[in-house]
Amino acid sequence: MQRDIRDTKLYAEAERIFADIRKPGTREITDISEIRSSPDGRHAVFSGVVTNELQGPPTTRVCQVDLGSGVTQILTSGENSDRSPKYSPDGRHLAFLSDRHRAGDFQLYILDPQTGLTRSTPHVDGWVEYLHWSPDGKRVLLGVAGHGADIAGGQGAVRSEQLPEGIPSWMPQVETGRESYRWRRVWIYTVATNQVRCLAIQSQNTWEATWCGDDHVVSVSSPEPDEGCWYTAHLVITEIATLRVRELYVPRDQLGCLSASPTGKTVAIVEAVCSDRWIVAGSLLLIDVGSSQVTRIDTHEVDITHTEWRSDRLLLAAGHRGLSTVIALYDTGAGRLSEVWASQEISTGGRYASVSGLNELGDCVLGGESFLSPPQISVIRNRQYRAITSFAWGPFDHLKAVECVVPLMWNSLDGLDIQGWLIKPKKKSPLPMIMNIHGGPVALWRPSWLGRGAVLPMLLERGYAVFLPNPRGSSGRGQEFIRKVVGDIGGADTHDYLSGIDALLQKGIIDVSRLGVMGGSYGGFMTSWLITQDRRFSAAVAIAPHTNQVTEHLLSNIPHFVKLFLSDSYTNPGGKYFQRSPIMYANRVRTPTLNICGLLDRCTPPTEAMQFHSALLENKVESVLLSYPEEGHGIRKLPAAIDFAARVVSWFEGHIPA
Repeated sequence: MQRDIRDTKLYAEAERIFADIRKPGTREITDISEIRSSPDGRHAVFSGVVTNELQGPPTTRVCQVDLGSGVTQILTSGENSDRSPKYSPDGRHLAFLSDRHRAGDFQLYILDPQTGLTRSTPHVDGWVEYLHWSPDGKRVLLGVAGHGADIAGGQGAVRSEQLPEGIPSWMPQVETGRESYRWRRVWIYTVATNQVRCLAIQSQNTWEATWCGDDHVVSVSSPEPDEGCWYTAHLVITEIATLRVRELYVPRDQLGCLSASPTGKTVAIVEAVCSDRWIVAGSLLLIDVGSSQVTRIDTHEVDITHTEWRSDRLLLAAGHRGLSTVIALYDTGAGRLSEVWASQEISTGGRYASVSGLNELGDCVLGGESFLSPPQISVIRNRQYRAITSFAWGPFDHLKAVECVVPLMWNSLDGLDIQGWLIKPKKKSPLPMIMNIHGGPVALWRPSWLGRGAVLPMLLERGYAVFLPNPRGSSGRGQEFIRKVVGDIGGADTHDYLSGIDALLQKGIIDVSRLGVMGGSYGGFMTSWLITQDRRFSAAVAIAPHTNQVTEHLLSNIPHFVKLFLSDSYTNPGGKYFQRSPIMYANRVRTPTLNICGLLDRCTPPTEAMQFHSALLENKVESVLLSYPEEGHGIRKLPAAIDFAARVVSWFEGHIPA
């Protein structure tokens, strides 16, 4: 495989797809996220992707949509990104984050929606990850990470940019594990005085925080700042005036999706077995702040991924049940959960379901999409879904090759029911097929716009079917289903994938001689693992894998992940760290493999892909290693993503005739 492929037809095709997706230079909004409704329910603001050129990561702007007419405005401008807009409780101001003064250094800005005037606020010591208005609208809570702190795995797993130190380039980088930049703190901005204050509490690293009334902050915190410490973080409440900290809840698993009722009487939190920070789906807990009493809510088998209080009594929640996205309203007085809306065809953008409430009836606004439909801002009123405006600017012809998307269910080797999806092209069976394995392992495939990238549209246009399995460990099936993979990665879940392929073969849908496998992160591990266990695959693409669990534990920034999902120790010779490492079985592989890594990746270091590549070559297996110098966990920036798409499709075309 040549190093420079920019003059090839595949590269040009991938570039055309990204141009159709992003529409550079047009000022058109081509993707949406972080939708928040106005207090009066008439408008919503969101982060909209607006691309100037096919270069770098997506650039976002603060945008506003009229929920009656669908008229959309772009409220901010510039070269860098503006994101995370939120109305003040009275609707008179918009707070948002921007790195307009220095790339990557997000700070708080305040915008007047009526005049369009924007003002900066005093910069904090670090970069702001998220913000929340206080219930009375007088202050803004800022979640601040130090310059140099790690970015979460789902966001790229790179180290955030450090401030220039003015030292010679030849000097070594020194790490002690006690660097001050690793810490995450809560800062408070006061609107009336235009001042910021850090709630610096010794031995309290704040991963996620929100207001609990106007005078307290509730947070998911740990005594140390290392990324792996998130897995054992507790829930605490802090009195702002005195900085007194009280523990509210010590979980068995991980915590996320935090919110508190307006008066601060009750906290909602989701507890779940999780793979990555910010990617939480599981059991809904309500905690009485006064007594610390914990109530587990029966969510009717929905793994909750979003919580939002509409009043002290009513909690809006969203999540996943099987292959469906579900929105519900919980009444704390009646102790009753009522389902507002559910769909197997439509989901929301982002990792998991997320919405923004419009009133106390369960009505809400969301970014709806499906496998074949691009993002659209939609509202649910009276339990009915209605699109307000779509971001399909002109035809996207690259998915015309798709005949249908089929939900699947099959039995694994041990009889467990497994679910997934099959995307079929308009070709006669039996079809060549690529199995695409999601990361995690705690994640799921759900209806997400296929046009957001180029790899799958290019494969479908060539006549490949795409198989998206949700094996044990996937979200949407409850914590018992997830726990079946804990301590057993590469064990029973191996057969969840293979039995799914067997089921499709029995139906005559796919061609046994033309099977490929690919995946990223845990999907990269499982891709590498499967080709050591089964020789049916004609080609494999492993993206950001972990292939040697010992080095993954010792070199990754999330060693607790390996310990959790193997339930073992690397000091146990011959234990699971060795038994479940693909490199230990490289001599079994016959499948040509494309290994891909980002050289900045902190959670699955590039050495993981490098080791497996070397092991395959040593065993006379065709292997190619792609190391992207400016990428972290996954290939996210342009034009690297164009290059990535062209090379992946070329690999499958070269080994699996379509």
